[in-house]
Amino acid sequence: MNEMNQKKVLFTIFGATGDLAQRKLYPSLFRLYRTGSLAESFAVIGTARRPWTDETYRDIVKETIAYLNPTEQEAVEFASHFYYQAHDVNDTHHYDTLKILANKLDEQYQLEGNLLFYLAMSPNFFGTIVSHLESQGMLSSDGYHRVIIEKPFGTDFETANKLNDEITSVFSENEIYRIDHYLGKEMIQNISAIRFANNIFESMWNNRYIDNIQITIAENLGVEDRGGYYDKSGALKDMVQNHILQVLSLLAMEPPVAFSEKEIRAEKIKALEAVRIYTPEEVKENFVRGQYDTGLLNQESYTGYRQEPGVDEESETETFVAGKFTIDNFRWSGVPFYVRTGKRLTEKGTRINIVFKQVPINLFKSEVGKKCEQPTLEPNILTIYIQPTEGFSLSLNGKEVGPSFDMLPIQMAYRNSTETMENTPEAYEKLLLDALNGDGTNFTHWHEVAQSWRIVDVIRQTWDENTPEFPNYPAGSMGPDAAFELLKKDGFKWIWTPDQWYRDRNLL
Repeated sequence: MNEMNQKKVLFTIFGATGDLAQRKLYPSLFRLYRTGSLAESFAVIGTARRPWTDETYRDIVKETIAYLNPTEQEAVEFASHFYYQAHDVNDTHHYDTLKILANKLDEQYQLEGNLLFYLAMSPNFFGTIVSHLESQGMLSSDGYHRVIIEKPFGTDFETANKLNDEITSVFSENEIYRIDHYLGKEMIQNISAIRFANNIFESMWNNRYIDNIQITIAENLGVEDRGGYYDKSGALKDMVQNHILQVLSLLAMEPPVAFSEKEIRAEKIKALEAVRIYTPEEVKENFVRGQYDTGLLNQESYTGYRQEPGVDEESETETFVAGKFTIDNFRWSGVPFYVRTGKRLTEKGTRINIVFKQVPINLFKSEVGKKCEQPTLEPNILTIYIQPTEGFSLSLNGKEVGPSFDMLPIQMAYRNSTETMENTPEAYEKLLLDALNGDGTNFTHWHEVAQSWRIVDVIRQTWDENTPEFPNYPAGSMGPDAAFELLKKDGFKWIWTPDQWYRDRNLL
């Protein structure tokens, strides 16, 4: 990579000793270093409460990138760019010390005053941090000043709005990068390519040809060591408000005038604003929740949610959500968008199923000359695989080999190879590079966050007024019965049913 593409920047990471920084940020920065996006002119200040030294910090950084097999020289040179500052975010004087170090590194590495702050901490501290950055003169350099913030961005619209006011009093909207790592995934970014680069799909991407759309984000793990956090959040806020509604907006948006940050963002916001905000009665009709109980899958037993560490033994927190979103515009009127997400499901996987309408008349009968009451044709389905495999498939109806004219579903499929996936930039790596380039396309704008909370708040408030009958699905299944009834009453069914294989063999 030539020098023109090398980024000059000082990263300041608040929460530098935390899990996110160690699992995602340091390896991603190393990949950017290895590919040449970061070279000599960058530095990282890590701040947190722990009284580490620069040497301790650099040793930790080297440990976090060991699985990427750097040479000894590579690891040492990369880690030499990292500096540690013990820091109390509430102590004004600590920001003065931080500024002295920042100015020193700016001069040492010739960073031209470019500052990128990463707030890898609880949102409770965001307002405190940004106000101190301004009051103590840390934003007075000549270069750019950008801030990356992690979810959860508030716990409802009211708290999100207050948090946004605090941040925008210091940073302008185009300097704020609200990160949603799903938007950095290769196949999420491929949604737009599949839609807008293929007339066969874009011409049919509407209610005349599409029956329903299904978005599934399934996790086979439980809450692990996040029980304390998760029990205050739940699946609705943890997954639906951000990841699922972001994917929905990409699927539902109108074609942008140009493939630019401004135009894509405008269309995503319009799509979210067209999502119907339900009344409490509509919430009860269109959304279901669940919590996993003990379960047995493939001869392995699993603990129920209420028995997990850090979880209230009478917890009413949902670990599963399924629902139907309705979009009130010309393109999508009458097309249900079904979503589901949950923990301790049968398999880990994120996939999108676009289910196309059947042909008006089935010409092919199961027996010549006899009426067939049930059509033998399966719907055409475009499936986009997000993870753990990446790719897409299209199911078609073809003739079964032989003298009869029975139909047989066949699948045209493409999957990225293991080698391709191993060499694909990780989501955080891509998003960090976007932030360095000042490109907010794959980040979340405030208007998207605000509208997502307005949609979700009604669901949350309705649920909070009713006591759920939990637990209501065994670990290892694909959720409660009500999630299947939700589609059945509309005449549809979930396309992805990995649990069926295990049920057929009495393993679930």
